[in-house]
Amino acid sequence: MLILALKSLWARRLTAGLTLAAIAISVMLLVGVEKVRVEMKESFARTLSGTDLIVGARTGQINLLLYSVFRLGNPTNNISWDSYQRISKHKGVAWTIPIALGDSHQGFRVLGTNQDYFRHYAYGRNQPLQLAEGRPFNDTFEAVIGSEVAQTLGYKLSDPLIIAHGAGNTSFSLHDDLPFTLVGILAPTGTPVDKTVHVRLDGLEAIHLGWQSGRKTLTLSPEQARAADLTPDSITAFLVGMSNKVQVFGLQRAINGYRAEPLSAILPGSALHELWSLLGIAEKAIAFIALFVVVAGLLGMLTTLLAGLSARRRELAILRALGAGPRHLFGLLALEAALLTALGVLLGLALLYGSLQLLAPLVQAQYGLLLYPGLPEAGEWRLIGLTLLAGMTIGLLPAVRAYFYSVNDGMSINH
Repeated sequence: MLILALKSLWARRLTAGLTLAAIAISVMLLVGVEKVRVEMKESFARTLSGTDLIVGARTGQINLLLYSVFRLGNPTNNISWDSYQRISKHKGVAWTIPIALGDSHQGFRVLGTNQDYFRHYAYGRNQPLQLAEGRPFNDTFEAVIGSEVAQTLGYKLSDPLIIAHGAGNTSFSLHDDLPFTLVGILAPTGTPVDKTVHVRLDGLEAIHLGWQSGRKTLTLSPEQARAADLTPDSITAFLVGMSNKVQVFGLQRAINGYRAEPLSAILPGSALHELWSLLGIAEKAIAFIALFVVVAGLLGMLTTLLAGLSARRRELAILRALGAGPRHLFGLLALEAALLTALGVLLGLALLYGSLQLLAPLVQAQYGLLLYPGLPEAGEWRLIGLTLLAGMTIGLLPAVRAYFYSVNDGMSINH
């Protein structure tokens, strides 16, 4: 039966090939959409990796997550430098990354931090930051920018950057007396890091010397600024990495009950999960797209099979005349449909993962979406299994019709 089914498909290789292509494209799109949906969710969750706590002024965890990680919105208050230093020396704290926000550069957020940012900040699956060009900042007036900043503004190493006062897209208050020099461009990460200008904390302090109430009252040279005390009074937030993960919850409780000033310590994973749940509408929309793709593919397959059945009525009648019973015809057409479905699924998966291998770097560079072309995950295997089952079930419809064909029905067809 199997050999007969293969020979029958080969005899109709053009029609079978078109059916196979339709199934393969359907599977490629179906599993591809599901993979992109899953990777979008995981990429969202992988925006920050390896960080145990995010600490900021007292606020809700989503608000703290948005302004400290996604650079969206503004903090309710700052954290004093003394509190930051005290908590960073707490037993069990392995490292901290201070974050100071509030200024911008041509619509991109400026983030003040220190060298620990490049040592300990991680995203994805604990991937460290990598420099595509240049080096981390060393001097007070040096800057490192994200890949999207460099691409959008066309910057190259050694270009000057003038920081604007405030975080708006347009600012008429510029720190043009103390420009920064670009010394590094980060590799794409698919996170808000790509849209951020990074400078040193003392650099942010330096450009704000002589400013009062948002206005410049004193102009200083870079040498005069470097000679001043550039220890910050406060920062926006800071990230914490623990040497002992068991102590995370204890430190979180201690920070939330900190008496010197009202602070909040949140778990990044919990906050990201809560934020994603609020964005579930987009996830459902993508899932519906995947559903419509498979329905369209299966309907196209059914149409092709039924059209092919009408053209094969004489062939089936000849098989009946040679002794094949209705059950043989039923089994033959059901087996052909199963073979087409299985081969289509395999071809679709091959096309999908071949495309992912080629396009994953381009997608990450252009859209910031990390696609890992690994083996299908549980959800994708379910979709593949359902597609196989649906294809085989649809193949039973023409098989049932063939079951009731008579010898005379096929021989009496007029051409």
